[in-house]
Amino acid sequence: MKFALLGAGRIGKVHARAIFGDPDAELAVVYDPDSRAAEAIAGQYGCGIASIDKIAADPAIEAVAICTPTDLHADLIERFARAGKAIFCEKPIDLSLVRVRRCLNVVEQTGAKLMIGFNRRFDPSFAALKAAIDAGEIGAVEMVNITSRDPAPPPVSYVIHSGGIFRDMSIHDFDMAQWLLGEALVAVSAHGAALVDKQIGAAGDYDSVNVLLETASGKQAVVSNSRRATYGYDQRIEALGVKGMMAAENQRPVTIEHADASGFHRPPIYDFFMSRYVAAFAAEIAGFIRMVKDRTAPSPSGQDGLLALAIADAAVRSAAEGRKVTIAEVLDEADQSA
Repeated sequence: MKFALLGAGRIGKVHARAIFGDPDAELAVVYDPDSRAAEAIAGQYGCGIASIDKIAADPAIEAVAICTPTDLHADLIERFARAGKAIFCEKPIDLSLVRVRRCLNVVEQTGAKLMIGFNRRFDPSFAALKAAIDAGEIGAVEMVNITSRDPAPPPVSYVIHSGGIFRDMSIHDFDMAQWLLGEALVAVSAHGAALVDKQIGAAGDYDSVNVLLETASGKQAVVSNSRRATYGYDQRIEALGVKGMMAAENQRPVTIEHADASGFHRPPIYDFFMSRYVAAFAAEIAGFIRMVKDRTAPSPSGQDGLLALAIADAAVRSAAEGRKVTIAEVLDEADQSA
């Protein structure tokens, strides 16, 4: 499958490596308004450089991977849906639910294949946990605990344009919670503080949050996020079911253990998402290619992206207003504004 990579920044580099490494994919061209960034990708992987217009008009390009800034995602999805391309897009589709709904309407009208980049579903450990749940190994799942902590906070300039911690960071965990529970989330109770960097608080965001998510049947998920973990990139999930518990622990580059008089010692965990989720990004692209070739339903879909953003919006409101917020409340307001 011939891919065009749209965006040659940090996440674009991650996906370029995944596409290049897949035997069923070819990184044909790259686009980025920064010519030096595009040239770096082209030089590394031996692909061409092309404009958006040329990519859209090229019948040889079968798929696009959208890795641009968030405010360009929806426009590009619509453009390439109308051009008949299969579309992989990094989360989120947009920071506005109204804009996301309009975008998904175009996707539906054109019949385009759209998959959203919630890569954690494809992590081998998390995927194995999900498979075990689906196989009934711990019985019906009742509670899920998700811990996700970054080693250090991003620059405040990034925070200002990111949509905030709930839409930028927690949104991955919201998607995972709903996926693992196997039921739609209906309500959110969120609490946040700026404990790591006061400038983040001054910008109107949080760097330390805890979120309680609920389904209609009473199942619960607790998401704990922090922008500071001095020991590395902390990524853990625990699922509690009727018959037992299953956990996916932190991963390490190597799994050796050293014991001496002072105790047992292991190597540090991965330092950030670009190293921790290498296998997940590769499996994600492979899953996208398989979905297109087999003509199966995209997963994670555009609707999954919409719901994760609605949960994030509900978390923003809950933390600001100090109350439980329903997903229906947020979606209904978006519908009225459309």
